[in-house]
Amino acid sequence: MLVPKLFTTLHGYTRAQCAADVSAGIIVGVVALPLAIAFAIASGVTPERGLYTAIVAGFLISALGGSRVQIGGPTGAFVVIVYGIVQRYGLDGLMIATVMGGVILVGLGLSRLGGAIKFIPYPVITGFTAGIAAIIFTGQIKDLLGLPMAALPADFVGRWRAYAAGAGAAQPAAIALGGGTLLLLVLWPRVSRRIPAPFVALIATTVAAQLLHLPVATIGTRFGNLSAALPHPVIPHVTLQTARALVGPAFTIAMLAAIESLLSAVVADGMIGGRHRSNMELVAQGIANIASPIFGGIPATGAIARTATNVKNGGRTPVAGITHALTLLLITLFFGRWAGRIPLATLAAILIVVAYHMSEWRTFRAELSAPRSDVAVLLTTFLLTVFVDLTLAVEVGMVLAAFLFMRRMAEVTSVSGVTREFNDRDGPEMALYAEGRRVPPGVQIYAVDGPFFFGAAAKFRETLGQVAGTPRVLILLMRNVPAIDSTGLNALRDIIRRFHHSGTRVILAGVQPQPRDAITRSSLLAELGEENLVGDLDQALVLPREAA
Repeated sequence: MLVPKLFTTLHGYTRAQCAADVSAGIIVGVVALPLAIAFAIASGVTPERGLYTAIVAGFLISALGGSRVQIGGPTGAFVVIVYGIVQRYGLDGLMIATVMGGVILVGLGLSRLGGAIKFIPYPVITGFTAGIAAIIFTGQIKDLLGLPMAALPADFVGRWRAYAAGAGAAQPAAIALGGGTLLLLVLWPRVSRRIPAPFVALIATTVAAQLLHLPVATIGTRFGNLSAALPHPVIPHVTLQTARALVGPAFTIAMLAAIESLLSAVVADGMIGGRHRSNMELVAQGIANIASPIFGGIPATGAIARTATNVKNGGRTPVAGITHALTLLLITLFFGRWAGRIPLATLAAILIVVAYHMSEWRTFRAELSAPRSDVAVLLTTFLLTVFVDLTLAVEVGMVLAAFLFMRRMAEVTSVSGVTREFNDRDGPEMALYAEGRRVPPGVQIYAVDGPFFFGAAAKFRETLGQVAGTPRVLILLMRNVPAIDSTGLNALRDIIRRFHHSGTRVILAGVQPQPRDAITRSSLLAELGEENLVGDLDQALVLPREAA
């Protein structure tokens, strides 16, 4: 249903819930402030672009989204993607790619593809999330240690080599501020959970740096003063050549936004006992990503940590998310000029904690005890994300997971001769057949168990190619075949033709609805003969007797 949750949650809306939503929204807005700035800097853009994203996209995602409590804005998952696009195509390229990604998201939502998230294997999600966390962590070491490096190598190994080479130039003041921030982030929640730890760390370390005149890099020294106003909207100029070049990055932005936002919505559903509207959520994410770059922002999606903070503080309707965006707007307008004094070591420490939680290392470690095929997908996705490219990692992870799944399904599917079992009536199932239902002479029965798709077609041909002699009738018992694909139909056609050529009658018994429908709609039914497609084995055994 393409109706925003805001419209349905306001029915019966009470003053008490409004107060809870506003309170939660203010707290989340305060939490989002340092994160929005930090994610923007880590993405290779100016800090105010993170604030613009949290304000514009955060407002639209809450106002138009399909989740009651989703909080939108810049997230760690986009850091790697945005940084790569900016380095290759510049800010204009990022703007166009984000708008294109937004259009793709709207298309996915209108096409009712919101439920497709369930087809992404868990090891792929875990692998690329942990990989992004490792890259974010690596990117913050420079500011955490105050290393005087103009630019870092783009690759993961190169960055650590540069850190090792420049470690002697680390600044004690930056290390002290970063270490103090980490301590506050860890210890402050034991003092109070109502006042967010990142905000406390931000204020405390900024004041300390100013009072003690610490020689550390700040937002102001690197980026200049932040603008205390929203920029005027700018419509990007797109040429066909530019659009073609940015199709890949646009799809990456769209897919990552879809995955992240729907995962966040699922987590939120579990926390509040609700149910989000996935298609409406994708439409809202798309609109937000179209509007965000027009107002100077970067890609946005649902933020799991901020959404959880919203729920824990009493937010239950989109009013909380809207309040979060308005809170950030007011902070930007009235206090934005002071943000230039924030030490970069503080923001680096905050992002390191974000990366730690994002990595979900306990989940990653637990996945290593999963079946070997899942471990292969997990490690492949993780290593490609860290050392090669996120987009390639997800693509390879998905393809590898699909191939391994197909192999597993092919192993499950079996084709076996059961004629002797029916005559001997071995086992509880065979004992149900009375004397009159014994298999007539010259009749052979083969049972096909499992999905009959291209992965199992070779096994089917191989087994039936070893049928001894030339039976008068071959019965294929297919009551345990839930589905068949085109390759399975062709394998079945080849077997039917081969046995017909040698004078053997082929009967299909107990065919389930999907395979029956596929056979009926294909030309296979004409070759088989409609009378040879029967409902169960009893009918199949009657036919040879009647023919005799």
